[in-house]
Amino acid sequence: MSNAQAPVSRQSLMDMFVAGARRGWNVATNNMVPNVIMAFVLIQALNVTGLLEIVGKAFGPVMALWGLPGEAAAALIASFLSMGGGVGVTASLYTAGKLSGPDVTVLMPAIFLMGALLQFMGRCLGTAGVDSRHYPVIIGVCIANALLSMWVMRLILILF
Repeated sequence: MSNAQAPVSRQSLMDMFVAGARRGWNVATNNMVPNVIMAFVLIQALNVTGLLEIVGKAFGPVMALWGLPGEAAAALIASFLSMGGGVGVTASLYTAGKLSGPDVTVLMPAIFLMGALLQFMGRCLGTAGVDSRHYPVIIGVCIANALLSMWVMRLILILF
């Protein structure tokens, strides 16, 4: 038996960078961009039909706990399904003038902490063999963290 190891292929820094950029481009164009576009279309459809105003009124009292307009609930609901969708909804609401810069600042940590829970539940928890009866608790903790992060971010904005 020989102690010889297989030759190590050496890539230049430029080759590694280009390969990583290609993988990143594929992730963005195949996974993220469709979600963001869907979010822009969804918000525009809700706005045109008047349903966004109804969402704003329905969720207004709850979202007021974090100093946010009711329409911000659409961003949280979208982020529960897809992080890219949550970011897209938030950007669309900001562009439409429904959210201010500080509102977006308060929402962002929650979007990232809660982002794509439904997508990742099957991918991560299912693959890891986590018993499905624990899913509600795991999801609840994620949502609680997201809501807490909005209060923390609001406090930071008030203090600074």
